[in-house]
Formats: sequence, structure tokens, C-alpha cells
Amino acid sequence: MKVILFDLDGTLIDSTEAILEGFRVTFEKFNKPYPGDREIKKLIGLPLEIMFFKLGIDENVDQYVNTYKMHYRKISTQKTKLLPTSKEAVIEAKKFARLGIVTTKTARYSKELLEHFGLMDYFEVLIGREDVENPKPHPEPVLKAIYLMKANKQNAFMVGDTCLDVLSAKEAGVRAIGVRWEYDENLKKCTEIIKENVLEAVEFIKNF
Repeated sequence: MKVILFDLDGTLIDSTEAILEGFRVTFEKFNKPYPGDREIKKLIGLPLEIMFFKLGIDENVDQYVNTYKMHYRKISTQKTKLLPTSKEAVIEAKKFARLGIVTTKTARYSKELLEHFGLMDYFEVLIGREDVENPKPHPEPVLKAIYLMKANKQNAFMVGDTCLDVLSAKEAGVRAIGVRWEYDENLKKCTEIIKENVLEAVEFIKNF
């Protein structure tokens, strides 16, 4: 049976509003100038600690991450929405494949979001930032999902919207399918297989 691993942000969900607000509140609390929405969006998909570092925070990064997480959790379900076709795609994928989530978001918050949208029961595993030592683009998250599912990676696919997803999959020996989203303008440099949305990606996998 096929296995499909999905990224979250920019693939199944749009939490841009919540992410930007989380960063604005955090920078304000520490009396630091907010870098701007555009700069934040460029980094979405990376682990929080790396995002803050790239935004110029090189001391007490853990405090920034914790402040962000505390605020994000308060607003995440209200300010996150499913991307168009996401629910339809998951339901369709479940008909012919086993499903998992591989994200750099915190697994606990990711589960809360998926439960909020009524989708968590479709997935056998969810690998979040705290579940691995090396996040995407390292292959560890993809390999761990495959291992926990006792699956064959030759039958596995990773669907994501950034080069982080594609590179992680390729390094793990898993086929990667890109979906278009604003977070990664360089996606076409990482993979030739890019679909307009996650439902198109699922249909491609079904017919592969």
C-alpha cells in the first residue's frame, strides 16, 4: 500500500496570520524592531529557533521561542484555516494510502490543529519538531515516520510546499511532490513535480 507524508503549513493549512502575529508579539515583548511580514514569510517552514536566528536574534533564543509558542497556542485554532481542497485531498488519499504528517511545527500544537479541523484520525503518525534531533531538510523526520509506520519507503511519497520538504524526502529515498504556495519561491529548483494544490498532488500519487 502507498504511504503519503504531508507537510502542514502551506500544504494542508494556512497559519500565516497566526505565525506573523506570534512573531510581532514576541519582538514587541523583547523591545526589538519587528523585521516585517515579508521577512518572516521567507523563513516559514524552518524550525522556530532557526527563524529567530536568521532574524537577528543570537542570544536567549529559547526565550523568544517559548514566548512565541505561548502566544501561538492561544490563537492558532482561531487564526488558522485549511487550504482549499485539503480536507478533500486527505479523505481521497485515505482511500488508497496510509497517511502521516511530517512538520517542523511542534507536534503537540499540530495535533490540536488537526483535531480542531477533524482530520487527526486520518493520520497514523505525526512527526513534529520535538520528535527529532535534525529537522527538515535532514532526512531524519521522513525516515522516522516511515520507521514508525513500518512502511516501505519505495512506496512512500512526501507532499510539501518548500525545498525543505523536497530535500528531506530525497535524502530519505522517498519521492517528493511539490505544491505551490507563497512560502518558497525556489521550489521549482528542487523538484520538477509541482502541483497547484494538495488534491492535485494526491491524484498524481494515486495514478502513479
